[in-house]
Amino acid sequence: MNRIAYTVKQYSLYLAWAVSLAAVAGSLYFSEVMLFEPCKLCWFQRIFMYPLVILLGMACYRDDRRLAPYLLPMSIIGGCIALYHYLEQKIPALAELLPCTIGVPCNGQYINWFGFITIPFLALVAFVFITCLLWINSQELEAGADDE
Repeated sequence: MNRIAYTVKQYSLYLAWAVSLAAVAGSLYFSEVMLFEPCKLCWFQRIFMYPLVILLGMACYRDDRRLAPYLLPMSIIGGCIALYHYLEQKIPALAELLPCTIGVPCNGQYINWFGFITIPFLALVAFVFITCLLWINSQELEAGADDE
């Protein structure tokens, strides 16, 4: 087995926690330092990301890999919301289907680096990484159960 693959498998839970921590730090930076007001879909993404930091942190502290499969649905649902939000920003017809009527419009783009990197895109990337790492962790957990 390749050394990098072995390291990712061994530390998948810790890497997922680090990604969630970076995502929450970025979210707080954009809203509290840059003063970007979150839209409705941003709040839903936060609802799924913020608990991951706490629960993955507790799992890492206790070295308890059994919690990870239960967190996988949170990450997948948050990723689906982030994907829809990103598509709403990039495909104008989607913004017309369910328009945000209160507060900041969900199709607004505070940042647009290189023409495609927006805040929902960053959230989507974080959710995808966390989902993959949790899936790797759950596969390792199942492989360990099969060995017993």
